[in-house]
Amino acid sequence: MTDQVPPASDAPQAPARDGVAASAHQATGTKDGTDQPRVDESTAEDTEQGLRAQVAELEDRWRRTVADLDNMRKRFAREREQLREEERARAAADWLPILDNLELALQHAGADPVAIHEGVQAVRDQAVDLMARLGFPQRDDTGAPFDPRRHEAVSTVVDASAKPGTVVHVVKPGYGDGPRQLRPASVIVAARGK
Repeated sequence: MTDQVPPASDAPQAPARDGVAASAHQATGTKDGTDQPRVDESTAEDTEQGLRAQVAELEDRWRRTVADLDNMRKRFAREREQLREEERARAAADWLPILDNLELALQHAGADPVAIHEGVQAVRDQAVDLMARLGFPQRDDTGAPFDPRRHEAVSTVVDASAKPGTVVHVVKPGYGDGPRQLRPASVIVAARGK
């Protein structure tokens, strides 16, 4: 009778006589005998080197990003300062015609007083218009209720014709309003009579 080799199956096989199967198991298993694959030391070193290279690349990218951010911050600061200087120059240039007109008024100070008054009034109107164009219009607060956010009371006066707590006279006008208020108006406020 001939020896037949049984077909491969999932049934456990008897250990080989010469220990070949046992050594094959040890070659693919771990030291503790489990069926986990053994990690080759050269593969571990390759993986470690690969991870170190990735870390180095990420650090390099991080440093470049930080440098780019710093450069951008510096550029924006320079641009902001340049815009501020340009805006100052524009505002100052808008004041030049007013200064020129004041110089003319001073040159003609000995002329007719009525003409001088009219000239100074025209220069004042020109300045008030410029303030409005810059975003700070002059407010007319006479008769308005006193508001500590918009007014600074410098005095009170008893005035029978005015309701108590209202502005009866503006000493210095206020410019702008709300968050764009350049300064509050200095005012005299009506008080209750005794």
